[in-house]
Amino acid sequence: MPGPDPDAGQDQERGGLRGALGGLTTRGRSFLAAGLAAALCAYLLGQGDLLRVGLLLALLPLLCAVFLYRTRHRVEGSRQLVPAQVPAGSEARVTLRVDSVSRLPTGLLMLQDRVPYVLGPRPRFLLDRVEPGGRREVSYRVRSDLRGRYPLGPLQLRLTDPFGMCELNRAFSGQSTLTVVPRVERLPPLRPGGEARGFGEGRQHTLALAGEDDLIPRGYRHGDDLRRVHWRSTARLGELMVRREEQPHRAGCTVLLDTRAAGYAGSGPGSAFEWAVSGAASALLHLLEQNVTVRLVTDTGDAVPAEGSPPASGGRSGQTAALLMDLLAVVGHSDGAGLSRAHEVIGESGEALLVAFLGDLDEEQTALAARVRRPGSTAVAFLLDSRVWAGEGGTEALDARARLLREAGWTVVPVPPGVALA
Repeated sequence: MPGPDPDAGQDQERGGLRGALGGLTTRGRSFLAAGLAAALCAYLLGQGDLLRVGLLLALLPLLCAVFLYRTRHRVEGSRQLVPAQVPAGSEARVTLRVDSVSRLPTGLLMLQDRVPYVLGPRPRFLLDRVEPGGRREVSYRVRSDLRGRYPLGPLQLRLTDPFGMCELNRAFSGQSTLTVVPRVERLPPLRPGGEARGFGEGRQHTLALAGEDDLIPRGYRHGDDLRRVHWRSTARLGELMVRREEQPHRAGCTVLLDTRAAGYAGSGPGSAFEWAVSGAASALLHLLEQNVTVRLVTDTGDAVPAEGSPPASGGRSGQTAALLMDLLAVVGHSDGAGLSRAHEVIGESGEALLVAFLGDLDEEQTALAARVRRPGSTAVAFLLDSRVWAGEGGTEALDARARLLREAGWTVVPVPPGVALA
């Protein structure tokens, strides 16, 4: 459980005692004006009793201002955010704590924490006086359906004296950051295999890895070396089967995420792009749980972890998962027009499994995506069509892209709107 994030406690307003006098309320200014007027009249009329009353009225707001000025620097504020990272649509709890280190009790306190509008309205709390050495805690919840990093703070404190003569504001400089990551679905540990003509069939063949020591033959795919044909299984099953044990690929997986703005239409939590980001996050975490070395590549050619980084095994799996989720929390649309950079990056690797989440592709980009798959490797493509998601047309273009990818040995999963990954 993370500890509290203490604010620096340095006052951002440096007006000194003059600033404290500027914090007089309407009541305080009225008392001061009435007291000065009464004192002046008493002096002119020679009325001693009226003079004492006037001085009392004038001194009361001044004493309240001095009292607040001396006590506001002896109030400390802190914030605790649990958890600091949540999936989209989940809540986090923020606890605000106020400690009094003064020898005098405080007056009325009003707390306000600054939060982005997507997390909800600004929380405000009214606290009664805090005794010397006392502590007060209040909490509120924040929630966002949109991915991103959201700053919380600074914490603002308003102090009021018991008579309501003066109000002083204090802002603490410390901030906390809430990271909202994509929703993640738990996936079954199944092996890929065969072709997928629809989402219901394809999701049974997606996200498990065939290791280098797997001796079970699999079906022949376009591009496989004929020298790897397993003739005994071919004769028994009546179709070409190839051996897996000679795959020259590492036991790893690359997840390709297409982020091109031209590949998706719409925005918001239910958009096709958010589905693709959530699907990529689910695939990456699922494979890490299976102790598979993973890498995320986008259409811009960016790769995380970078090529040459130590494999994510043991304790590094948690670090890799945190790194990937932090990246996916803020990933947005790119201005790229194609997948050429991703093709160059993936072509230099030798992972045995490739999982791609692709938006709209023209014929040229579909052919390029087909060549991303290395011969003998397993490749799964989730295709999202913007016209289908917008309900504006049929699936002819989507079917054509799927056919080209299947001919190149891909397992293709067309994704209709509102369908879960698992």
